[in-house]
Amino acid sequence: METDGLFSLASPEAPTAGPAAAGTAGFGSPSGDAPLPVRMRPVSLDELVGQKHLLAPGAPLRQLVTGASPMSVILWGPPGTGKTTIAHLVANATDRKFVAMSALTAGVKDVRAVIDTARRERRYGGPPTVLFIDEVHRFSKTQQDSLLAAVEDRTVTLLAATTENPYFSVISPLLSRCVLLTLQALDEQDVRELIRRAIADERGLGGAVTLSAEAEDHVVRLASGDVRKALTALEAAAGSALAQDVTEIDLATAEKAVDVAAVRYDRDGDAHYDVISAFIKSMRGSDPDAALHYLARMLVAGEDPRFIARRIVIFASEDVGMADPQALLVASAAAQAVQNVGLPEAGLNLAQAVVHLATAPKSNSVTTALGEAMADVRAGRGGPVPPHLRDAHYPGSRGLGHGRGYRYPHDDPRGVVRQQYAPGDLTGVDYYRPTDHGAERLVAERVPRLRRIVRGLGPAPRTDGDESSSARVSRTVTASMGTPDRAAGGARAADESQSSADSEPVEAAVVGESPATDGGGGPDGAVADASGGVGEPHGAGASAETGAESDYDSGASAGEETR
Repeated sequence: METDGLFSLASPEAPTAGPAAAGTAGFGSPSGDAPLPVRMRPVSLDELVGQKHLLAPGAPLRQLVTGASPMSVILWGPPGTGKTTIAHLVANATDRKFVAMSALTAGVKDVRAVIDTARRERRYGGPPTVLFIDEVHRFSKTQQDSLLAAVEDRTVTLLAATTENPYFSVISPLLSRCVLLTLQALDEQDVRELIRRAIADERGLGGAVTLSAEAEDHVVRLASGDVRKALTALEAAAGSALAQDVTEIDLATAEKAVDVAAVRYDRDGDAHYDVISAFIKSMRGSDPDAALHYLARMLVAGEDPRFIARRIVIFASEDVGMADPQALLVASAAAQAVQNVGLPEAGLNLAQAVVHLATAPKSNSVTTALGEAMADVRAGRGGPVPPHLRDAHYPGSRGLGHGRGYRYPHDDPRGVVRQQYAPGDLTGVDYYRPTDHGAERLVAERVPRLRRIVRGLGPAPRTDGDESSSARVSRTVTASMGTPDRAAGGARAADESQSSADSEPVEAAVVGESPATDGGGGPDGAVADASGGVGEPHGAGASAETGAESDYDSGASAGEETR
């Protein structure tokens, strides 16, 4: 049983402090054959390049390194920005005991062992313990939970490093107990300075080679702000040059040493969300070139093409919508091609869909309409389904009044009848508000006319002064067809158009509307189809057999029960 040292005759082993303790997990002095990035690690804050926003006097990073304040810190930044270097500076700067572990290999048992040892040593007046955890985002929730108490009472000072957004990858209780320091990718000038230092410094190449301006530009470009990658590329190029008995690294040598730039993209990390966000916003902003760049970036990084295809399909309805109804078909076809063809060829299908969506007219009217409708439903609006719209196929439904008074639109020559469809408390509510972008322009003219007929409001007065440009264009298109748009208004329906055989008489005429009003019925009885073209006549005298509506939910014919 743990006695907490109450009856111990000897004091616990004196802890090893300072640089000697830093040997944990390779935190000692680098060997001569260590990689160039390791040999060139700064040994003091004065050698640290970049992160100027964290190096001001009294800044948290300086306090952390000097031990002036025993705060726990989470270092967040992309690879090669100095997170591990800062850990080395902390390990070598003070007399604190330094313990390092990687979340890739350590578990809860290892963490608790370090905390227990730190607690015992603290009780006997030993030095404070700094616990460095690399890749802390790879710790599970349970593993992160095991740190909470020790961090809160400062049994250990936590120094954690992560390349992923800690707001997503680190639990909130641990995040609230630490100071978050965000490291930025180094700019080109900082990378150049470190490359030149590595060439001249005895810890690095010691002047054994020189670097041409073109080669330096190439290495800096490949690094993309990652110092570790820059120094690794420099070491490879130097080795290639020395193997050829030359002392200058020219562009050709540098290109042969490292010929592919690293794509800054992590399928499971923060960059994943940043790139897909930029991809969607580029399409929304009608910039096909930027959208293709982000598409290529995801494909080269190995992103799942099905994920990209899903986002494209969603975008087709969310941001293009009725302005180009074909966009959804193009996006769905690209998604199907990904399933059937696969990469790399399916990249062409995705690119075609991206160009189509980026250059298409945009409308979010469908998105807005659905959002408002769902908000009303969640708010409790809606009420019961009107009786004449209820299912009338099962025995006894007629006795309940289901389907009584329902009017079958196809029995009207216009294909539209006056009838209540929405629940009582939503009658007259407009969710869908079409724009005048692309193909939605004609829909914007048709929808108000449909609503007037369905709601029995009659024709709206029109004056040239308040007629919108979209309405004038649509009216001109309709007039040029030579046939009134019966689908959006026209002759009044005859009483015989009532479809429910056992229903009570329902007023058939549209209030305030005559056969010659608002596109009244022409002698040919033609109607306009959804695209604005002229379709075949509906035929007001259609029989129940030819005009029957199939009830797909129940399998029964509407001509038998519903009508």
